[in-house]
Formats: sequence, structure tokens, C-alpha cells
Amino acid sequence: MQVFNVQGMSCGHCVKAITQALLAKDPAASVRVDLAAKEVGVESALTAEQVIAAITEEGYDAKVA
Repeated sequence: MQVFNVQGMSCGHCVKAITQALLAKDPAASVRVDLAAKEVGVESALTAEQVIAAITEEGYDAKVA
């Protein structure tokens, strides 16, 4: 599982937006969002760069944890 630090997440809408953005790129992905830790865990065929790009497109700042 790849883990990313994501700044700007604050609510359930943020979780849903990020999850849907990643599932749109890889429907088989497993996405775990921890709002308190500001972390997103992704198990996917996507590269780290692709995951960061998908999260950034939603308006969040993401980097590899």
C-alpha cells in the first residue's frame, strides 16, 4: 500500500472526492483515508505520480508519506 500525506482534507466530502477521483483512474483500487492523520493509503496499479496527480486535480496538495 502506498501512503500519501494530503493537505486540505477536512470532511466527508473531501474523503468522497479523493476516493472517487482515484477509483475513476483505477476501479479496482483500494483507498483508505485517515482525515485526522491527513493520510491517504492506496493499493492500486497506479504509480505514485498518477495517484498524486489525481488527488491534485481535486484541489488537494499530496506527496508521498
